Amino acid sequence: MTTDPMSATRNRSGMAAGPMPGQTMGNPRRFNVQEWLLWTAGFVSFPIAGIAAQAAVGRINDAVAALAGGLVAGAVIGTGQWLVARRLLGDPLAWIAATAAGMGLGLLAGAWVVGYGTSVGELAVMGAITGVPLGAVQAFLLRDRVARSWAWAAAMPLLWALGWTVTAAAGVGVDSQYAVFGAFGAITVMALSGGVAGPAARRRPRRAIPAARPAHRHRPATTSATAGR
Repeated sequence: MTTDPMSATRNRSGMAAGPMPGQTMGNPRRFNVQEWLLWTAGFVSFPIAGIAAQAAVGRINDAVAALAGGLVAGAVIGTGQWLVARRLLGDPLAWIAATAAGMGLGLLAGAWVVGYGTSVGELAVMGAITGVPLGAVQAFLLRDRVARSWAWAAAMPLLWALGWTVTAAAGVGVDSQYAVFGAFGAITVMALSGGVAGPAARRRPRRAIPAARPAHRHRPATTSATAGR
């Protein structure tokens, strides 16, 4: 893939689209280990988000706590994701606000559906439901930056359910009714989402800008030879 600036991918705002975590700038099909590791390192925001939400609202055991806890945890997670992928995610306020809103609504619905239970199955269902609005709003923001942003929306419910399952299997005290899974689940989610984002959400195909055509010069009309010459 060439790096001709005249044929770079542009989003609706006119900015060149960036690579997803796990893909290179020059070749979106090539796995970029450095970008993937940086994205995965953002897992540290998840346990911080859980602690912040618990400090703000306590246990997630009613609708108000679920909504408020989801908003707090989502804001922290969105901030962490933006810090490790700022070139891709663009406007920090938009990404953080959307992540907070998506997680707040998702946790409100998910926790209510399972009756605020903390069994492995209940947490997996809660995580899957949380991932639906979360993945949708994040994919919406990525729509002009990556190809097939729907893959991100489709992956989030599965990964969020997996995050809770891994955390519960690791023996973490999920009975405390946290807003988000812990470090083990977070590493899993961030590592897999970075891997999915590379091949499944490549940058949009570049549209070549047609070269400007040279202006045609008008030649003066030649006069016919005079008679007799």
